[in-house]
Amino acid sequence: MSTPNPRRQLRPTDVKRLNRTWRRTTEARLALILESVTGPFNIGSIFRTAAAFGVDTVWLAGNATPPTNPKAQKTALGTDRLVTWHEAVPAPEAVKAAKADGYRVIAVELTGDATPLHETPLTGDICLVVGSEDHGCSPALLESCDAVAYIPQVGRVGSFNVSIAAAIAIAESRRQEWTR
Repeated sequence: MSTPNPRRQLRPTDVKRLNRTWRRTTEARLALILESVTGPFNIGSIFRTAAAFGVDTVWLAGNATPPTNPKAQKTALGTDRLVTWHEAVPAPEAVKAAKADGYRVIAVELTGDATPLHETPLTGDICLVVGSEDHGCSPALLESCDAVAYIPQVGRVGSFNVSIAAAIAIAESRRQEWTR
């Protein structure tokens, strides 16, 4: 009698079953604030990652591109309908809205007081903040956040693409919850 190959790709039903198992172990709410992220492909990618990791809410801030942009849709593949999102407002207003909704707001940025992402407590209801592709988070936004974390890098490049930084931060937040 032969045993099934454990390395075969899962069938769609198996994937749904696996994802359901992870959903049952996920209790914390996760949200995002995207400040002046204008690249439509970045927006689409962030929304796709947000939907995959169960992000509840996305606040757009500054001049962020909405996920309804046709170019953003090419990357998002319709996942923007799976995540509640709000039209762009000034960044401090988005932070205020997130805090009023019970989130602890943590910017992902390189600042003098930032802690390494993996050492930053990201459990409970967390709202992660990422800033524009060119300038990062604005000073007003950083002042209104509860904490700042950075992603350690050992290579010779000084920063990540904003959609990659958001994905790393979202994944780290879920990892911390799942390993508690």
